Amino acid sequence: MKKIITCVLTILGLTSACGQKNYEDRDVQGFSKLLAQPDVIILDVRTAKEFAEGYIEGAVNIDQSLSNFIAKVKAALPTDKTIAVYCRSGRRSASAAARLAAEGFKVVNLKGGIMAWNAANMPVTTGSSDLSDSQSKSYEVDAFKTKSGKTIKFHALIHASIRIEYDGREMMVDPVTQLGNKTIDYTAMPKADYILVTHEHGDHFDQAAIAQLSAGDTRLITNLRCTERLRTDDGASGTRLGYVEVMGNGDTMTLSDDITVEAVPAYNITEGHTQFHPKGRDNGFILTIDGLRIYIAGDTEDIPEMADIKDIDIAFMPCNQPYTMTPEQLIKAAKTVKPKVLFPYHYGQTDVSSIPSELKGCGIDVRIRHYE
Repeated sequence: MKKIITCVLTILGLTSACGQKNYEDRDVQGFSKLLAQPDVIILDVRTAKEFAEGYIEGAVNIDQSLSNFIAKVKAALPTDKTIAVYCRSGRRSASAAARLAAEGFKVVNLKGGIMAWNAANMPVTTGSSDLSDSQSKSYEVDAFKTKSGKTIKFHALIHASIRIEYDGREMMVDPVTQLGNKTIDYTAMPKADYILVTHEHGDHFDQAAIAQLSAGDTRLITNLRCTERLRTDDGASGTRLGYVEVMGNGDTMTLSDDITVEAVPAYNITEGHTQFHPKGRDNGFILTIDGLRIYIAGDTEDIPEMADIKDIDIAFMPCNQPYTMTPEQLIKAAKTVKPKVLFPYHYGQTDVSSIPSELKGCGIDVRIRHYE
């Protein structure tokens, strides 16, 4: 009877063969050592409410009870990394680990869950990145390790708006408060240390969002046109910034000992579209954060200058003609830049579902997020 039950579990995806688990269990100390390795992604499979009460630093939260749990994990996490999974007591994460292993993931489960982690006085982060439960369910988060092992998180907010968390600092790229029926409440988020704005269009440059995110020492980095339009007095925008700094194509700026930013060209090349983003006016940005290189392309097509962009770990590339790239152009651009991880963004109603298969075998991990 025991063998029959075990084989039933195999059919359900909970073991890889009769009586044999398809994932690894580790105690707190073993799990902690695993997390120090660079190619490990931490997955918290509890509810968003539980996650907000305290989680292991760098964890991505995907509730294992969701009907589309496997689909969400496949969309968010690469299969060539080790997934370190945990829950409250270890029971839900064990089930999730078996399911994920059956899908081809290499999975390690924390025995005893975060209860055992807490009992061993291991560190946790409290809160849900200052987002309410309803907000945290809406924003997809990807976590990476920098070259020295620090955690950096990217939050997919809306369209081209990206929140970056790193080492206690906050960076916002092209924050906007509303597009269509989607609204972002930036007052529920921490004030930004740095705000980067690529260009003047309303889906990238929003004085209300800048005002909500700004404190006395916030640094705004943008192009000349945005600086000319920005009201920094006590007018209706209420924007008060410590610094407003202009960057043009080719400029490089040091933001701190471990963060630099380079402004790179972003423009249209298709005949009949060049009026949207003329050459020389707008910026893309290359951020180097503790050795991790991040390319945020801004509104651009597959321009020749992309051939000069090297050693990119993470790239955000836009995909919606007539303003940016077609899927075919994005695929060409990705093959030119060769990032390790690619996030298509700014895609609106454009169908980007074919991009992962088109780039299969190119060594690029394509992750599609929902900027709705």
